[in-house]
Amino acid sequence: MIPATFEYLRPTTVDAAVSVLSDAGEDAKILAGGQSLMPLLRLRLAYPDALIDLDRIGSLRGIRDDGDALHIGAMTTHDEVIHDPSVREHVPLLARAAETVADPAVRHRGTFGGSLAHADPAGDLPAVALALDAVFHVRSIRGEREIPAAEFFVDWMTSALEADEILTGVRVPKLGEGWGVRYEKFHRTAQAWAIVGVACAVRRENGTVTDARVALTNMGPAPVRATEVEQLVQGRPASGDTFRSAAEHAPSGTEPPSDLHGSPEYRTHLATVLTARALTAAAAS
Repeated sequence: MIPATFEYLRPTTVDAAVSVLSDAGEDAKILAGGQSLMPLLRLRLAYPDALIDLDRIGSLRGIRDDGDALHIGAMTTHDEVIHDPSVREHVPLLARAAETVADPAVRHRGTFGGSLAHADPAGDLPAVALALDAVFHVRSIRGEREIPAAEFFVDWMTSALEADEILTGVRVPKLGEGWGVRYEKFHRTAQAWAIVGVACAVRRENGTVTDARVALTNMGPAPVRATEVEQLVQGRPASGDTFRSAAEHAPSGTEPPSDLHGSPEYRTHLATVLTARALTAAAAS
């Protein structure tokens, strides 16, 4: 199909981008890679009056080391995240999850910030951002603000971004020494969305779990932090029995959807099994 008519804008600075977004109002869309938006435009499931392409804003690209965290520009591609040495060293969970996103063509064109702002509960990166306590930097003509990952994902395809705000980058705290990570994903084919996914990081000391982070993909209208699992494994032996017992509580507080790919009961079972696998693998890495 042919998209509906819209005004196409290509600002070259963040200041210009937030200015034209403010002028365009709620009927504008941000183009930040387009792997999700372009199909919607083609099918006329989205029909904005204005399309604001961020591709020419160089300041939104790149990864920098801020000491205790990495700052990842919103227009940094998945492929750049995967292969960046600082990401692989300090937040390897992010690189591992990005490797599972769609296919090479999408990973080379799709952007880190675009995927997060899209807020698809079946997307791989939102749960990882939640598990890593990432902080989102956003900008509008009113100024800048920071949004913790725990507050950023509001509902299905809905983030805390206001209509006149642009996501400029994400601050991801470094994990430090002693952490092992795993992103466990169950999907029908290599390029499909996750039916259920588990982002997991475990820190061990002398065979005991001293800290754990667990977040679930596609177990509700937004990514879910499995805090009960995290609490149950802390201070316990890093063993299969510990992890399997704690994983039984992974579905607590979730709202798994029902669709052609699985019932809520099926997803509940997957969350339990995948959480046990992810904890075991993370503790062993």
